[in-house]
Amino acid sequence: MTDAPPVSIQEVSRRSGLSEPTLRYYEKIGLIGPVPRDASSGHRRYGAAAVERIEALSCLKATGMSVHDMRAYLRHLDAAADEDRAAQLRGLFRRNADRVAEELRRTRVRLRYLRLKTDLWDARERGDEEAERRAVEELTRTVPELMG
Repeated sequence: MTDAPPVSIQEVSRRSGLSEPTLRYYEKIGLIGPVPRDASSGHRRYGAAAVERIEALSCLKATGMSVHDMRAYLRHLDAAADEDRAAQLRGLFRRNADRVAEELRRTRVRLRYLRLKTDLWDARERGDEEAERRAVEELTRTVPELMG
């Protein structure tokens, strides 16, 4: 990133999509280092490196990554390069990819359930007993997966 002039919390929020309270929280818990303040106003002024780090955190947050895993990511990035670093980061991202895949699977089951309920009520409204029976059968097979 270039040597851009420091920017306000409002600008960092706009660029990153993270709210101002989230930025303050990330600073408080150490995900972002201490942010220098403008001498005259006392407002936070984020340098280019901080903005770059915040944008990376925003991407991680958008995936649903936990603060704990964000800390691990930053710890590995900040550490001296070693042969274990790539394996650690690969494992961190693989675990998070697996988590998102499971969330997606569960979302698909919920979507299937809702569509089957729509089909059921559509069949009842039309008086189509055969379509209603098929929907009930499919729902019976879907409910255990939905609840599990």
